Amino acid sequence: MSTVAKIMNKQPKTVGPGVSIVSAAKKMRIARVGSLFVKKGKKLVGIVTDTDIVRRAVATNKSLGKMTVEKIMTTPICTIEGSQPVDDAQDMMGDLGVRHLAVTQAGEIVGVVSVRDLLMFYKRYAQSKILPEAPYSEPKIFQD
Repeated sequence: MSTVAKIMNKQPKTVGPGVSIVSAAKKMRIARVGSLFVKKGKKLVGIVTDTDIVRRAVATNKSLGKMTVEKIMTTPICTIEGSQPVDDAQDMMGDLGVRHLAVTQAGEIVGVVSVRDLLMFYKRYAQSKILPEAPYSEPKIFQD
């Protein structure tokens, strides 16, 4: 089985804790990602996801232009070592009820893995078992 490091996004996006939720959401849309790490100085202090924005801000009818990422971010960041099998990431996401995990190497965050990354991995895996000789075409979807 493949490792988490092989399927992770190696260039996770970051945002400062004082950034407005609207600005963070725009950054997610432009980057076509569903999460941003929250960086204070040189330290990652949390993660904000599209789900956080919907459940903790939009659904509470708060002023999105004035509310900052720091108010809705998830902290501490849930992590998984990059050398662990993909199945461990799936189990951890299910157990913790999250859709994104920071991927670490020797305690340092080096990437992020999402539910979408897992779905794409399992899709490729299933296709290789069913029709190993069939060509594979990557869908043109870029959101996680």
